[in-house]
Amino acid sequence: MALLRCDFFSDALGLSTSMTVILPQKTYTQIGMDSAGGARELYPTLYLLHGLSDDDTIWSRRTSVERYAASLGLAIVMPNVHRSFYNDMEYGGRYWTFLTEELPAIARSFFPLSGAREDTFAAGLSMGGYGAMKWALNRPDMLAAAASLSGALDMVSLVRQPEPWVKPALDLAYGDKELAGTEHDLISLLAKVDASGGPKPKLYQWCGTEDFLYPSNVAFRDACRRTGLDFTYEEGPGGHSWDHWDAKIQDVLKWLPLR
Repeated sequence: MALLRCDFFSDALGLSTSMTVILPQKTYTQIGMDSAGGARELYPTLYLLHGLSDDDTIWSRRTSVERYAASLGLAIVMPNVHRSFYNDMEYGGRYWTFLTEELPAIARSFFPLSGAREDTFAAGLSMGGYGAMKWALNRPDMLAAAASLSGALDMVSLVRQPEPWVKPALDLAYGDKELAGTEHDLISLLAKVDASGGPKPKLYQWCGTEDFLYPSNVAFRDACRRTGLDFTYEEGPGGHSWDHWDAKIQDVLKWLPLR
């Protein structure tokens, strides 16, 4: 695998930003690695999203995701979105436009990544779990699958009764907007996607039962179970920490519907 830090300019944000990218590499003499690079001209791609306090480097620093993906022939793109909640912020940058429109086009112009829906996936933790599900449910034409680990999935309730330490970020992202029934409300989006005649992404969700976001995950889980969507739910003992995410990202990679 190749690990690259890419600095580039974003027209959507009006500033220079960065992404960390993992690309497949076929090797023959590398000790301890089972690689599958070089098998395709264009690689399936996982957009792997960070949480509120992190940046584009965090998945490669806190987990062994590069090693876990080596045998899959899968490219991984990890963008930097700061504390935006993957939103076109009320007071800040246009991070939703950046994520869903600009980033895929730029990444595909730089690297040999497939543009097919069947080869395009998103996953993330905490704020990034919300971003991945928001992307899949608002743009099911773009993503074949999305996964959330400890995600902030009931954003309506989280904004109405925010934790004090996260309230400033929520205020910048959403202002005083009511989110129920909007593109930010994942629970209402589930029913809309299920009732639509269009493509429907596969969804995967995991959360620890001691996580402060567990109630948010239960609300999303119950709403998803009321639909006919292809949905996998798992939970287990644990809180909001990297030891769980390092383990569960391996399950996500195994679950992805790679062709």
